[in-house]
Amino acid sequence: MELIRWSYMRRNQVKGFFDCFPEANIIFKRIKNYYFIHSVEWGGNPQLIAEQQLEEMEYLLNQEMGFLRGYLQRKSADKKDLKK
Repeated sequence: MELIRWSYMRRNQVKGFFDCFPEANIIFKRIKNYYFIHSVEWGGNPQLIAEQQLEEMEYLLNQEMGFLRGYLQRKSADKKDLKK
């Protein structure tokens, strides 16, 4: 999966476009020091996106924006490690 491009929307929001879902506009919101997926807008036929794909999208955008460290240190990342 690749992040094709991204653009700022409004305060603390970014719109991302990915190669595997070309008809989807992925809306990210910023909390403190990382971005997370807030919603998905479909231009064509909606598809299911697996949780692993959503996490990869968040990872790629945070890496591109320079917030990867904050993303990897978020509280929910610790909870996922405990479940495994």
